[in-house]
Amino acid sequence: MSSTKDPCISICKFTDDICVGCGRSKREIKAWKKLDKVDKRSVLAEAALRLIKLGVTGRRKSK
Repeated sequence: MSSTKDPCISICKFTDDICVGCGRSKREIKAWKKLDKVDKRSVLAEAALRLIKLGVTGRRKSK
């Protein structure tokens, strides 16, 4: 499999099925270990955009 690090930061609170900690959906969280490196990178990119849309910092570095 892949060695891409799990983005979980142990907040695990959901808004509209999206974790405000990591930005992933519940489905993506469940599937994470089975995803290949390319799919994981895709999920991470989408998650970052979701966190921006939700207006939360989550795993992004605050400025």
